[in-house]
Amino acid sequence: MKRYGLLGKELSYSFSANYFSEKFSTENVTVAEYLNFEIDTIETFTELLAQNKNLSGLNVTIPYKESVIPYLDEIDSVATAIGAVNTIKFEAQGQLKGFNTDVIGFRNSIKPFLDPNHSRALIFGTGGASKAIAYVLSNLGIPFYFVSRNPSSAKEISYTDLDSSSIESFRFLINCTPLGTFPNVNEIIPIDTNAIGAKHLVYDLVYNPKESNLLKIAKQQGAIAVNGLSMLKIQAEESWRIWNE
Repeated sequence: MKRYGLLGKELSYSFSANYFSEKFSTENVTVAEYLNFEIDTIETFTELLAQNKNLSGLNVTIPYKESVIPYLDEIDSVATAIGAVNTIKFEAQGQLKGFNTDVIGFRNSIKPFLDPNHSRALIFGTGGASKAIAYVLSNLGIPFYFVSRNPSSAKEISYTDLDSSSIESFRFLINCTPLGTFPNVNEIIPIDTNAIGAKHLVYDLVYNPKESNLLKIAKQQGAIAVNGLSMLKIQAEESWRIWNE
């Protein structure tokens, strides 16, 4: 029995385990299982590996997409450029190789919605997922800023620097924070949502609930509103391809 799983923290509401369990059932995959692996600190990752000798692949989520890298033997060029890993393949000789499938997930899920109005973007959050988003935007030629509570580089601005005119002029808004995730469904990034209009594309990586508070408001004001579910499905399938190639 091949074992796959999700490495992270507080995984009870995660997408991956249900997705792969349904996939295995639908596609009659009888020699594999997918489990959640919750660890409190990345330092216990080696202990987890020792206790699960039959691991063939892992997905990685918050908060370990960056801190897991030193534990890997190799990471591919895309994950290297981003500085974050969300997929680990266990090679035949036992080496661990890291990949980033958030890139193909975001790129393929967002392309059908892009138009000339979406020529500048704001990325809310600075974690591993936001770095993959930034990588895609750079490749698409879309300039962007990260929005952070504590800006630490020239590419980052503070929430307090954003007024209504800023939101009006940046018509591609991407939430990479967990704000609005179940059970805290009333939370929302601290921006002037009244400035969101019909020319905006608002993309929220939150997928539980399917329509976050941010997306609900955006849709009511005529914007294109997209959640992170399609991105997750695409990156999950890409992970499966990597593990089995």
